[in-house]
Amino acid sequence: MQCQRGVPSRIEDYALIGDCQTAALVSRSGSIDWLCLPRFDSGACFAALLGGPEHGRWTLAPKGRVHRVTRAYREGTLVLDTTFECDGGVVVLTDFMPLRERVPHLVRIVRCTRGRVRIATQLVVRFDYGSIVPWVRRQGEEVLAIAGPDSLRIQSEMPLRGAHLTTVGEMDLPQGLEVALSATWHPSHVKSPERIDERAMLRRAERDWRDWSSRCTYDGPWRDQVLRSLVTLKALTHAPTGGIVAAPTTSLPECLGGVRNWDYRFTWVRDAAFTLIALIENGYTEEALAWRDWLLRAVAGDPAKMQILYGVDGFRRVEEQKIEWLPGYEGARPVRIGNAAHTQRQLDVYGEIMDAMHQARLRGFPPDPKAWDMACALLDHLEACWADADDGIWEMRGPRRQFTHSKMMTWVAFDRAVKRVQAIGGAGDVERWKAVRDRIHEEVCRLGFDASVGAFVQYYGSKELDASLLMMPLVGFLPVTDPRVQSTVAAIQRDLVTDGGLVLRYRTDREVDGLPEGEGVFLPCSFWLADDLALLGRHDEACRLFERLLGLCNDVGLVSEEYDPHARRLVGNFPQAFTHVSLVNCARQLAEPGRHKRAVSSRTLPAHA
Repeated sequence: MQCQRGVPSRIEDYALIGDCQTAALVSRSGSIDWLCLPRFDSGACFAALLGGPEHGRWTLAPKGRVHRVTRAYREGTLVLDTTFECDGGVVVLTDFMPLRERVPHLVRIVRCTRGRVRIATQLVVRFDYGSIVPWVRRQGEEVLAIAGPDSLRIQSEMPLRGAHLTTVGEMDLPQGLEVALSATWHPSHVKSPERIDERAMLRRAERDWRDWSSRCTYDGPWRDQVLRSLVTLKALTHAPTGGIVAAPTTSLPECLGGVRNWDYRFTWVRDAAFTLIALIENGYTEEALAWRDWLLRAVAGDPAKMQILYGVDGFRRVEEQKIEWLPGYEGARPVRIGNAAHTQRQLDVYGEIMDAMHQARLRGFPPDPKAWDMACALLDHLEACWADADDGIWEMRGPRRQFTHSKMMTWVAFDRAVKRVQAIGGAGDVERWKAVRDRIHEEVCRLGFDASVGAFVQYYGSKELDASLLMMPLVGFLPVTDPRVQSTVAAIQRDLVTDGGLVLRYRTDREVDGLPEGEGVFLPCSFWLADDLALLGRHDEACRLFERLLGLCNDVGLVSEEYDPHARRLVGNFPQAFTHVSLVNCARQLAEPGRHKRAVSSRTLPAHA
């Protein structure tokens, strides 16, 4: 098997399991190559994904030759079954993490359904991203791995023994027999928790996830894919705080072998706002309310110091560091933890926050005076700085510029505030906000559109296109019937769409984004194009693009941030919340032609539109 040769699996060969506080990636070969404990943003105890077996992993699979592997989640759950057809018979490996009550548990149950199969396991625990070999000792029938603040207790019905700083085991499994293994993390200074009943936990995990999935209100085409994406989004929420991580991984490269390797295990205000809208639209209000409370806590204080990303509990200092001892996924270095983008100015986030609150109100959420007080404070700050240059939605590491998308989203912020007061009242100088909104709109139309290009451009004075401007009709800045919107869509299709029909964010340029050229196609942008095509009445074309995008999901319905059309591989952190949100929203758009609840009607636009 591939992972046994020390080579990480392809990104699309991983599946996700998690407990809504952290998550693990399981390869098709039965190797858990990534797991951070006890939280998404904690140090990894299995980091083979970004290195080799020596950096931590847990394999459990048939010992002999495997002929065929198939995988599937149990319906409506995050319980994963991997079926190995191999010499001697068939075994099914079930992996899951029960929703956490006190401490995290990772459970693996393997059963033989045909014949007689010899199975083998190897557990390599390496705390702090593969850098720390723990002290491992036997404690009764259990194995305990301890280093510093971390302790991992291994419970196994398979005989285990130590071998070369790893824990290994083998046994023959006849038809009808199964064995359970589990790993439980707890602080090393705390007494080890009681032994667990893995099978009872499996029953509870299935029940909990199916109860959650049963609340999904979407019943249109592609329901299975939509529900799988919603389950994935739920898995990326941090239940105790309401934070939502962008992805459970760090440093999976946007370009194979390149340096565009970022840590996404944090809550981006923008991504979380999009996620909130997707959850609300599909019946999940509890998570949306938890995120609103998270936002109030995270941005409390000086509005001028609001960050674009935070730790899952609202922690602000997420300084970027390089992990020198990890060689990176397929050699893509550096490996980073933390993210320097937390210091960036991205003016569009104000628009995403206000739009998320607007969508919540439209769907019956009770108004929260504290949330509105926060919004008014943010608008006061935005009024003073909306004309400033910023780093843009794509977190450019080049010079700050007057990005057209950023300006458009500041318009959204003031527009949604006006609509809120007009609809339900409340504090706020509506006339002043209207004036600011109109001034922004006029400026974007005057400076953001280049007649020679025939499109809205990436930043004022540029000739370059940017796929973020596909959002223009989606947020109601201009109607899709506007010739400038239509020509922008056409220009993006002409210059940013690859031979495979997928959309690049922009043409990478060191002068603009401060990084070497080259990355995959950014999948949310392709969903936005499908949304625009549907609004333009090109429904069949939109559906073809949507189906093409669904085809990029792996065998268990997961997808990453980007896709490399030349290597025909997923790239970027995985699974990516932003992509799954875009999939959900696009499915709803295509299921109801003409629907677009986010857009404002043309009569509310200023006269100069």
